[in-house]
Amino acid sequence: MKNGLWGYCGAPLFGALALAVASASSSAETQTPPAPPPSSASTPAKPTVTEPPPAVPTDESLKPADIAARPALVLHSSANWEDGYAKIREALEKLRASAQKAGLKPVDHAMAAFTETDDAGFKFDALLPVEAPSGAKPELINGAVLAATPAGKAIKFAHTGSYDDIDTTYDAITAYLDEKGLEATNIYLEDYRVEGKDASDQALKVDIYVFIK
Repeated sequence: MKNGLWGYCGAPLFGALALAVASASSSAETQTPPAPPPSSASTPAKPTVTEPPPAVPTDESLKPADIAARPALVLHSSANWEDGYAKIREALEKLRASAQKAGLKPVDHAMAAFTETDDAGFKFDALLPVEAPSGAKPELINGAVLAATPAGKAIKFAHTGSYDDIDTTYDAITAYLDEKGLEATNIYLEDYRVEGKDASDQALKVDIYVFIK
């Protein structure tokens, strides 16, 4: 999350037959015969196919749904806007190390819940859903605590592409909420379906849950 809430073309071309022109000679010279025409027309070019743009989500797909809380390791952290994604990745790695040491099994994608923002940066909770522990309280490291993922009524949006470009998606989210007259809470949850190795990685795929009042 960053500062600020988001032809089929070408027709077959047919080659033209070349025309040979006989040049007239003087009456005393032998006339040059015309060049033979090509045996067949050139092969038509295949039409160029352009992939259609991705479909715009419909209102049906953006209906609020109830999101249930799940057991998760949580790490409270903060970052400035310039190195935000690097700080998120760092916090998630700490949670994975803590889960491994405590013998807790991750059960879903890692997440980040954004709780506070200002001009300088943001505060967030790194989240790693895990199986509910049985028996004694697990021993955790790296500042992790055992808590739960956010719960409530939320709308799910999607972002594909680099984290550097996620502002565009948040701008679109803001425009949608304004258009529908919906008011969001102060929590935005990013579910990293595919984590990018850095903020410029185009492989990133994120589901963004906006909790509605």
